[in-house]
Amino acid sequence: MRLSALPLLLAACFSIAFAKVDPEAAPQHYNYRDASKQLRRVYYGELQETLYCGCKYDDKKSVDFSSCDFKPRDNPKRKSFKRAEKIEWEHMVTAHNMGHFRPCWKDGGRKNCSANDTTFKLMEGDMHNLWPAIGEVNGDRNNFMYSQWTNDPEPMYGNCKTIVDFKGKKAQPREEARGIVARASFYMEKTYGVKLSNQDRKLFEAWDKMYPVTEKECERDRRIFKVQGDHNPFVYERCPH
Repeated sequence: MRLSALPLLLAACFSIAFAKVDPEAAPQHYNYRDASKQLRRVYYGELQETLYCGCKYDDKKSVDFSSCDFKPRDNPKRKSFKRAEKIEWEHMVTAHNMGHFRPCWKDGGRKNCSANDTTFKLMEGDMHNLWPAIGEVNGDRNNFMYSQWTNDPEPMYGNCKTIVDFKGKKAQPREEARGIVARASFYMEKTYGVKLSNQDRKLFEAWDKMYPVTEKECERDRRIFKVQGDHNPFVYERCPH
């Protein structure tokens, strides 16, 4: 192949990868917008519950507060209160953490990266890093890094055990989410080079050991493989085959 033809071939490949697709399309990576449409093929049945609070939600993405004793933190008159009623697709490794070191971010932030950076598009739409979360909790978590600072969290959202420290800019997920968060973070580092600080690595290694892979996590990985075509090795290698 002549070198002059290579850019055209790459452009064609990227065009196919991010083209609009049928809901039951063959496995492939998607950008965030298209991945959001495909995630219903992953999160259904027993997996149709939120990451941070374990709340059930229906096919219209409406949250069942009674399933988890959830109570919105905000006043009903505030805009963010409405976000509590619906689930949103949460990046465990945040978009800011994925992209802030990339040139596209410096030239226009997430919007620019989503539109113009092929690698960022892959990261942003990678289903191994996406999980349903109550909109209000997702908004409160913001771009804060995960942490653990108390064994007796004072609830912020009814009986949900996930808490956010706005002043300290950190979020402590409930125990059931910690191993999932750790293994997603390891995956994003291995796959895309999203570096972990020494502090985060030590915390996630501890969570990975304390909260091992569950059957639900294995099932999630199997479903993602059918849609996206790859596994998270930090999950897959510990699942029965």
